[in-house]
Amino acid sequence: MRHVMVVDLGYGDAGKGTVVDWLCASRPVHTVVRFNGGAQAAHNVVLRDGRHHTFAQFGAGTFRPGVRTHLSRHVVVDPLALAAEADHLTAVGVPDALDRLTVDGEALLATPYHRAANRTREIARGADRHGSCGLGVGEAVAYGLAHPDEAPRVADCRRPAVLRRRLTALRDRLTAELGPLDAPPVEDCLPAYAGFADRVAIVDRGWLAGALRAGTCVFEGAQGVLLDEWHGFHPYTTWSTTTFANAEALLAEAGLAGTAQRLGVLRVTTTRHGPGPLVTEDPALPFADARNPTNPWQGRFRFGHFDAVAHRYAMAAAGGVDGLALTHLDLAGPALRICRRYDTVDRLTPGPAGDLDRQAALTARLLRARPVLDEAPTDWPAAVAAELDTPVLLTSHGPTAEDKVRALAGAVSARC
Repeated sequence: MRHVMVVDLGYGDAGKGTVVDWLCASRPVHTVVRFNGGAQAAHNVVLRDGRHHTFAQFGAGTFRPGVRTHLSRHVVVDPLALAAEADHLTAVGVPDALDRLTVDGEALLATPYHRAANRTREIARGADRHGSCGLGVGEAVAYGLAHPDEAPRVADCRRPAVLRRRLTALRDRLTAELGPLDAPPVEDCLPAYAGFADRVAIVDRGWLAGALRAGTCVFEGAQGVLLDEWHGFHPYTTWSTTTFANAEALLAEAGLAGTAQRLGVLRVTTTRHGPGPLVTEDPALPFADARNPTNPWQGRFRFGHFDAVAHRYAMAAAGGVDGLALTHLDLAGPALRICRRYDTVDRLTPGPAGDLDRQAALTARLLRARPVLDEAPTDWPAAVAAELDTPVLLTSHGPTAEDKVRALAGAVSARC
């Protein structure tokens, strides 16, 4: 038995959800472990019969009978959004998603006050928006860092008096800073959180260690390494560690360090939802993504040629991967080219975590960079493997698990 960690080596939206679904369909999986992000995740899974769900907090293996979801303490949990997601899963034939869910009591809560503050700040930025999803995840993390002993957490949902006090303090602090918030009164929120606590299994850290020993677990990352809070291109980043670091920490706490395969996910076309560097962007590319439309918070979905420079950087920032899953190969064609270098640089080198001034300078550099484009390769998996010096273990030519092919026979299953 070997566990698998799935991380996006781009700006997100590379197909982590469909890869996780394939992993859960192709072998017995005990639990999908979410280890960063929150309700802003949007991992699309389509079944052969046409059923579709955009997984935000539930693991993308939930369509597969018996596969559990565990929200670790590194996830920012939004119980209100979780309830809506569970309702949609019921509508598409999965009525037991909540029965298969466990949530670490230490996880931060995202509340209507965080969401309102997030949107207020983003609107105030005007033309300098960061591309936030507007769901308050980063706001919850920021508040947790500033007030670690007072930030609302999942376990507080079982303690109404504590939760009332913490929500009130949160609301009052944010209102004092930003003015009146478009959010309901605290008393109107409490019943929903109490219902969440009654319905969902809230557990401590020890639960995951048992799950890891009970069967294969898939660690499902959110967003992408190029958006990482420390290694992404500041300020167009997320308040989340998007590398393997959180998953590795959870494994180490269970005494299972080094027992998981590192699988990096890439699109054959490099994309970005919202503002920030995308060196290979080309508006002439004939692509669209119906599941990533333009929206008021992130902005438009942008397409670029395959950016080997950026993806090499992501791999280095993540500490390397054992293999790659290359998705959206159905888009490969003569219009799509490959970028092996920029006009000013061949390679980007990650710096130490925490040096945001360095990252902001890197952002400015990338916004001025221009891609040097080579012709489309005849064999995309071979070309990507060569450029990134890493084997492509899985290819995807469509949205369903049946559209996935092991690029090296047995390679993924043998190493998991």
